[in-house]
Amino acid sequence: MEKRKEKKAEYEAIASTDSSVNLENIDNRIITEVLGPESSQQYMPSESQAQAEVQRLRDQIAQMQMSTVEQIVEVQRKYEKLQQQLRTERQQLRRQRQQ
Repeated sequence: MEKRKEKKAEYEAIASTDSSVNLENIDNRIITEVLGPESSQQYMPSESQAQAEVQRLRDQIAQMQMSTVEQIVEVQRKYEKLQQQLRTERQQLRRQRQQ
């Protein structure tokens, strides 16, 4: 684990000074370097596992988006209610001043 952290720091340091270094799949490369190619295969998901994870994440994003929309609608409803209360209070104040 310590070697993995060191390698990650090393890659990130190189990438910060060399824009040609691609950090995509850095964890897989580090595992391969630290444990060897045979051991790294057990840590890499199969294509079907990766697709299932992508689908799970898409579903989670969709659910979060729906929740966010619901929250926005609720906030807008409360805002409109408060705006109406404010208008009503202003009208009452005007009436009181006119009396």
